Amino acid sequence: MWNEPYLETCCRSALHRLTLVGELGRPPGLKDGPCLERLAGMGLARRREADGRYEITPAGVARHASEVLKRAG
Repeated sequence: MWNEPYLETCCRSALHRLTLVGELGRPPGLKDGPCLERLAGMGLARRREADGRYEITPAGVARHASEVLKRAG
C-alpha cells in the first residue's frame, strides 16, 4: 500500500538536484525554492543554519532512490 505523500514532478526534480549538488547544497531564492521548502517540510531536505542552503536528508536519499531512480530500498 502506498503511504507516502505524492511528490509533484517539480519536487522530484528539486530532490534530484539536491543529490547532484551534494555537500554544496542549493541556495535559497531559486525557482525551485517552493519545492525545496516543501521537501524540507516532508523531512526529505533541510535548510542549514550556517549558510541557509538546502541539503538532502537520509530520508531524501532513500526517497530519491525509490521514486526518482526507481531502485528498491
